[in-house]
Amino acid sequence: MTLKSILAASLVAMAPALTAWSAPQASNEFASMYENLPFEMPVVERPVIPDYTVSIKDFGGVNDGKTKNTEAFAKAMAHLAQKGGGHLVVPEGIWYTGPIVMESNVDLHLMTGSLILFSEDLSDYPVTPSFWEGNSAHRCQSPLSANGKTNISVTGNGTINGNGNAWRPVKKMKMTSGQWSALTAGGALGSKGDVWYPNESVKTVSENLSMVKRAEQQPDNKALWDSIHDFLRPVLVGFVSCKNVLLEGPCFENSPAWNIHPMLCENLIINNITVRNPWYAQNGDGLDAESCKNVIVSNCKFDVGDDAICIKSGKDKEGRDRGVPCENVIIEGCTVYHGHGGFVIGSEMSGGARNISIRNSVFIGTDCGLRFKSARGRGGVVEKIWVDGIKMVNIDGDAFTFDLYYGGKGEATMMPVTEETPSFRDITVTNTICRGAKRAMFFNGIPEMPVMNLYVGNSTFDADKGAILNYVDTITLDNVTINAVDGDPIETNHVNGLVIK
Repeated sequence: MTLKSILAASLVAMAPALTAWSAPQASNEFASMYENLPFEMPVVERPVIPDYTVSIKDFGGVNDGKTKNTEAFAKAMAHLAQKGGGHLVVPEGIWYTGPIVMESNVDLHLMTGSLILFSEDLSDYPVTPSFWEGNSAHRCQSPLSANGKTNISVTGNGTINGNGNAWRPVKKMKMTSGQWSALTAGGALGSKGDVWYPNESVKTVSENLSMVKRAEQQPDNKALWDSIHDFLRPVLVGFVSCKNVLLEGPCFENSPAWNIHPMLCENLIINNITVRNPWYAQNGDGLDAESCKNVIVSNCKFDVGDDAICIKSGKDKEGRDRGVPCENVIIEGCTVYHGHGGFVIGSEMSGGARNISIRNSVFIGTDCGLRFKSARGRGGVVEKIWVDGIKMVNIDGDAFTFDLYYGGKGEATMMPVTEETPSFRDITVTNTICRGAKRAMFFNGIPEMPVMNLYVGNSTFDADKGAILNYVDTITLDNVTINAVDGDPIETNHVNGLVIK
């Protein structure tokens, strides 16, 4: 029996609003993205999903926005795992639920008009071993997760909402007076009156982080972990050590912490999705691809509360010991609205990053445009990065920046080079235009390891201030125009090998 015939039979039993769809087929429609690629990379194929389809309604799912569907999703995933995989269709409606755990060979397909709304009952998300900001950590279970799975996909035209407002603190400086007044009608106000917390527990732990350190030292002390549970915000989509992964079509929004976090994944396609968070969302990153290999990010839209498209590879000693770089990444045709950075590498880059290309993308009103960041203690090598055809408008800060003192760590004094010394080198930026920024460029290297081997060509930067280059070794500006409203176009400090064509 074919997928179409099975689906047709399913449609008869489903709600009238459920319309026919075509399961994505394996193809090389992304082949054009490999043209003129400056590094070798295997073609990333879509995951192969068996020709079998069920509806969440078949397992008792109710789309009234009130009934909790946690058990229905668990039963559906278990059924598909027993069958060897298939497509789990989520029809129109509001599907209120606790966490969903993906199985191998399964496609979670959201029909037009469908909303998976994750529960604001934080007790639905038990504390579990996970990762946070580059290191192993205990966190609450992600609303949508997978660990060690193969051939998984989330597709369709629906929306996945993480109910992040039930988890996140909010800073007063990011709200209008009216918004702040409405927000503080509930929850808990910090001791200084400048931060709102969703409940007293989150406030208590946030203002006494030693509680987290004590729990980390006693990993089997359940009572201690329970006491800090609500503080341990999860990422919305946490896929760890998975292979052949596809995210295509849906909107992923309102995450408790980072939105989409593939970690140690291989063969990953992220195509035509929307990623949204409130602009004030604390740690509200869009996509954090960490220590992943063979990745395509195509035609996606980001409007988030922190970095938008971010490359990571672990933090400090654990990241260096793991030693898994983020490599072979193609990003093309993406649009970023609000975000701390449009395209970002770091600051957790201790495992390194290489063979990364971002092309033909647009940043509108981000805090920074191209943002590379790290600090002493991280280590790691970021190299072989190609940026081409980026268009930037109304950038609040720097259009192009390297900050090797991220977090305000350290001074510009010579230090010994060790495994903890971060290195950024062999980076090319071409055919890039910025119309409006506070500053065109700010390269702030460290004396013992300057930013090395940079090429910027055929690009124009219109900004209030020009370029400031600190501790850079070998940089070529080839047919580059910097129009600065105030001051000199370029200021240099400890720069060797500057070539201006």
